[in-house]
Amino acid sequence: MFIDEACVSCIINQSIKVADAIDADTTLTNKLTTTVTDMSKEFSFRLSPPEVAADVYEKMALLAKKEDLYDEVKELSTQKALSFIPFLKEKLQNSSEKLLVATKIAVAGNVIDLAAAVEFDLDEELEKIFHTEFSHNDFTQLQKELQRAKKIVVLGDNVGEHIFDYLFIQTLQGLYPDIHVSYMVRGNPIINDVTMKEAREAGFDTLCELVDSGVNTPGFAYSRANSYAQELFDSADLVMSKGMGNYECLSPSHRSNICFLLKVKCDVVASSLGANVGDIICKINEFKS
Repeated sequence: MFIDEACVSCIINQSIKVADAIDADTTLTNKLTTTVTDMSKEFSFRLSPPEVAADVYEKMALLAKKEDLYDEVKELSTQKALSFIPFLKEKLQNSSEKLLVATKIAVAGNVIDLAAAVEFDLDEELEKIFHTEFSHNDFTQLQKELQRAKKIVVLGDNVGEHIFDYLFIQTLQGLYPDIHVSYMVRGNPIINDVTMKEAREAGFDTLCELVDSGVNTPGFAYSRANSYAQELFDSADLVMSKGMGNYECLSPSHRSNICFLLKVKCDVVASSLGANVGDIICKINEFKS
């Protein structure tokens, strides 16, 4: 999907979030917001929001002289997510619908999004997620696809959320031991998205195949991915796409069998999905004929 007028103000507002995150002084804060505002006048409406954001964040990182603008925040997000793991493991252990519970855990983690127009509280989301229905509900179809899949790709999204992805993939491997799982992460630090650094620290390299997608965007922009990531994406029986950034980059996509798992956090994505802000989504894109 392409950026909308509403995306422009959202991206400009992200410069303020960055300034707060890095504790910028007044001079740097003004430089960040002024620069992004000036850049917004040249935004291409033929690009997806993550593609536009990639250029903006690269510029802000240069201005701030800081490669990873959210490194400290990402560490805090990881610790916060880890604190919920005993509770979530117990929830899974006691459930007769482990795939459904694990899927909802994966979606609940998607609230950890520092670029979202609307922010949600993780504690509150985990309290209600198991009693909330998917607004778009292709979960039964997802079960069928997993039963016949041999290779799946999980597109990671945010740090903190990746801790819940780990539990999700563990559950998939327990339920479908013959499936080969690849977990894809961003090629460099961008917003609070998961990279090889955080994924290795969480142990993904021993859990499943861990893949650096090569993208510099906060979403899987296929044209910017390295050749191996493209090959995996094309050959997988099923792609599990986490979060709004991946949805924005892959709507539409040249392939079918992409299961979008996300929390809706802005009006533009809500409109695209025919949903409301706050809804949870489990949507598989249409099959090719």
